[in-house]
Amino acid sequence: MERRVFLRGAVIGASAAAFGGTLMRGAAYAAPAQKGPGPYGALLAADANGIALPSGFTSRVIARSGQTVPGTSYAWHSAPDGGACFADGTGWIYVSNSEINPSGGASAVKFNASGTITGAYRILSNTRQNCAGGATPWNTWLSCEEVSLGYVYETDPWGGDAAVRRDAMGKFKHEAAAADPVRRVIYLTEDETDGCFYRFIPTTWGNLSSGQLQVLVAGTATSGSYRWANVPDPDGSPTATRDQVSAAKIFNGGEGCHYANDTVWFTTKGDNRVWQLNLANGTYELAYDDSLVNPGPAPLTGVDNVTGSSSGDLFIAEDGGNMEICIITPDDIVAPFLRISGQSGSEITGPAFSPDGKRLYFSSQRGTTGSSSGGITYEVTGPFRATA
Repeated sequence: MERRVFLRGAVIGASAAAFGGTLMRGAAYAAPAQKGPGPYGALLAADANGIALPSGFTSRVIARSGQTVPGTSYAWHSAPDGGACFADGTGWIYVSNSEINPSGGASAVKFNASGTITGAYRILSNTRQNCAGGATPWNTWLSCEEVSLGYVYETDPWGGDAAVRRDAMGKFKHEAAAADPVRRVIYLTEDETDGCFYRFIPTTWGNLSSGQLQVLVAGTATSGSYRWANVPDPDGSPTATRDQVSAAKIFNGGEGCHYANDTVWFTTKGDNRVWQLNLANGTYELAYDDSLVNPGPAPLTGVDNVTGSSSGDLFIAEDGGNMEICIITPDDIVAPFLRISGQSGSEITGPAFSPDGKRLYFSSQRGTTGSSSGGITYEVTGPFRATA
């Protein structure tokens, strides 16, 4: 059994399964994912929305930048980026950042149990270049500013509570966040060519107003053991957070981040890699590296936002490449899941599953126009597998 089946499996006791995987494989590392046939089969011809999907899947447009969201009076934001879904009774909410500067912010779309849009509204305003982020176990959305000395803002997906700037989480070029309810920490990526990987330990779990920011420390190899070190000055001025701990491991352009079952994955766009931290045994390795796909060409390039399904599959969006969302399965196969045609000047952002796992949301940030005002947000419905 592949070690990643232990780590990504959905119906397990997380700690026991990860410990079992460690016993079975010891210090050995799985090879990075290789291309092969995906679990959903080949992509069919593009549909009316320009999206090539496997058999049984359909797409619809739920919002366009600058246009009223269908069924509402709310105009969707420009440059839709990172996103997440939240259960709302029998329905759900999809939140989406706006990667423009100035203004930025984030919006939300509300759905009923049948998937009909019932509302749309703003949840964050007057921020800067909100790129990715992450959901918390207490049902807030962390919206991250991808600017020098940027902040993390904690927002309410229902729009009832005012957003709160979380200074203790550090000032740097934030990208994504992922909550780990077992260790009670938030992992954070940094979009710099010499960036770092961080975790924030709140003083009180569920309250991000205070705590300790730490940075990952490891050698220069692509696998090994790691530790955490305190960042002395999370304010990042005059010395940037990434320069405060000399032994901190450098990552080339941190992007998306996803946690599940004692494992955290994050992407680095500068070298087209997906990194994997095995939290139960304190090791790290490569889950994917486009330069190690043999034979080439690699199906996944321009790695960016990442999410996971209940089956343990990772869904990774491309910034550029050939505008695909690719899947990496628990048995380390990488394959295209969908492809958007006619939008080569854009990037795919914000992949997130509805709470029941039957719908995938994402955006083409600049759509067919290549401009931030041309963003399109989509929903894909189909027979997503519940187990691998």
